[in-house]
Amino acid sequence: MPRLRIAFTASNAPLAQEALAELTQRHGSIAPEEAQFIVALGGDGFMLQTLHATQALDVPVYGMNRGTVGFLMNEYDGDKLVQRLQDAEEEIINPLIMTALAADGSMHTALAINEVSLLRAGPQAAKLRITVDGKLRMPELVCDGALVCTPAGSTAYNYSAHGPILPIGSDVLALTAMAAFRPRRWRGALLPKKAVVRIDVLNAEKRPVMADADGKSVRNVVSVEIQSNPSIRHRILFDPGHGLEERLFQEQFA
Repeated sequence: MPRLRIAFTASNAPLAQEALAELTQRHGSIAPEEAQFIVALGGDGFMLQTLHATQALDVPVYGMNRGTVGFLMNEYDGDKLVQRLQDAEEEIINPLIMTALAADGSMHTALAINEVSLLRAGPQAAKLRITVDGKLRMPELVCDGALVCTPAGSTAYNYSAHGPILPIGSDVLALTAMAAFRPRRWRGALLPKKAVVRIDVLNAEKRPVMADADGKSVRNVVSVEIQSNPSIRHRILFDPGHGLEERLFQEQFA
């Protein structure tokens, strides 16, 4: 049987580095550009880093958990790695693209596999205006922040903010408020995947807001546009019966 071309990458955590040394000794390692598979060793944060770093490559990424939560990862077991890679099921995820205008007039773009969030950056609550596809939907939301997430990111920050869990393949995005004060009972909205969401910051000087896309932050934003980017496809591999869809079901009945 021809040897699989595997590129290994690992976080700096000791467990991940130990796994990297063990697996590269067994299987060797090549550059991601030449690989059939990329194996990421770490936690969910490192998986996101790996997906962003390899987004220009049409190579699937298989994660093994050497971190904490590992929602995007498979259990660690290097003994049958080749067979696991061959049997793995693939999920396709499209990231969000954030275009943020800062108070100094600079424009910033970033991609987010999980979510784009706007967060208050001062002692006072943020005041946000929400427009969807050019139509004003909420003139003023007073809150600690708001986020737009993908189905893959719906069990991350969105879930902590009491947002809905979205099944993979549902072609929807979740718009969720964090600690909404007014409207007090507003818990968010489900939007079509193709929707373009614009969030304007009201009283930006008095109530500063930062925007974040998977850890890439922009301070003192005055407006942010968020939409799905179907031109980028992240290919993630999971062991049979343990894919994202099954994990999302498990989270909803936990």
